[in-house]
Amino acid sequence: MPRKCEICHDARAILRRPKTGQRICNECFFYVFETEVHNTIVESKLFKRGDRVGIGASGGKDSTVLAHIMKTLNERHAYGLELFLLSVDEGIAGYRDDSLETVKRNKTQYALPLLIVSYEQLYGWSMDAIVETVGRKNNCTFCGVFRRQALDRGALMLDLDHIVTGHNADDVAETILMNLFRGDIPRLGRCTEIVTTGDGFIPRSKPFKYAYEKEIVMYAYLKRLDYFSTECTYSPNAYRGYAREFLKDLESVRSTAILDIIHSGEAMRVASSVQLPTPAQCERCGYLSSNALCKACVLLEGLERGLPKLGIDRSARQAQQIIAADSANADPVVRAVEPVHFERLRQKALAMRERRLNGSDTAHPQSSACAGCADSCCNPDSNDNDKDVCACMSDTTA
Repeated sequence: MPRKCEICHDARAILRRPKTGQRICNECFFYVFETEVHNTIVESKLFKRGDRVGIGASGGKDSTVLAHIMKTLNERHAYGLELFLLSVDEGIAGYRDDSLETVKRNKTQYALPLLIVSYEQLYGWSMDAIVETVGRKNNCTFCGVFRRQALDRGALMLDLDHIVTGHNADDVAETILMNLFRGDIPRLGRCTEIVTTGDGFIPRSKPFKYAYEKEIVMYAYLKRLDYFSTECTYSPNAYRGYAREFLKDLESVRSTAILDIIHSGEAMRVASSVQLPTPAQCERCGYLSSNALCKACVLLEGLERGLPKLGIDRSARQAQQIIAADSANADPVVRAVEPVHFERLRQKALAMRERRLNGSDTAHPQSSACAGCADSCCNPDSNDNDKDVCACMSDTTA
């Protein structure tokens, strides 16, 4: 005899929740999953009415479900948010170009403005070019550092108040394990926070912090959402992959292992005697950094100087000493693209906000002008300018 749903006791149970073990029907699964995310948002006070929120969109299952859930909950519970899709094109042929086609379909499906920023546009390097230079080992370090900064740059271009990403409970647990294995005390202390800041100004949060990856996949499948499921070409050698396999082994013998690790991470406290880095701003680009140069600038400098392992094999202090000595004894490096200083982006974002609040930016009420020249060239509502924000966003000024 078919089992009845353990929640409604009416419909036939068609799945067993990995998170709780409950046997439930489709509709009850949708309801409890969406309600749990809503409770996370409300209890953590992630947003306030009127916020402009950018959804980090890659086209994968997590970000696609996040876009669907954010739009659904925003309408159901009247959050009063203005939602945008924000994507980063790393420049990985056969992977990111295909996934971005999914994002563009999501833009139409969810009727949300979309902005895509690219590594090549912001830094003058694509991931394919970086991997060709550094090889397949440690390439994920470049991608992760550049992507985090690219999201903050895109957020300022759109004058966002908040960024949400699709990081789920599995991702958080993996990050805790990775930081624990590496002995990375500063990151271990903040990796469980549901809200963090990238550039020090724009909050970034994880509404799926307590959502299991398996349940996100189930939700996407049962809702028949349009998402891209191919793994990144360069990810098989990533350190995170080993942490993921370890976590799966733990989960196979203890289903609550994921949440147990997260709660343990939340309970950890760094001893007051431990000296943590003091946050400051990068001297070159203005991004948040605990050193004179941020990690992105060090990595970029290494690429431009033909020293791609500079920011990986050396400590931050050693790398910056080498850069300083090399700069004093050699001709200045000529870069194809000079990343725009964050202070310039912040000032432009403030100017856009002032125009919008004063009602003078009425041509595209749901979009923003280019943060580099205050023109409407990067209007995210435009069908023609999804990819390129504006030539002025790279400091190759004529």
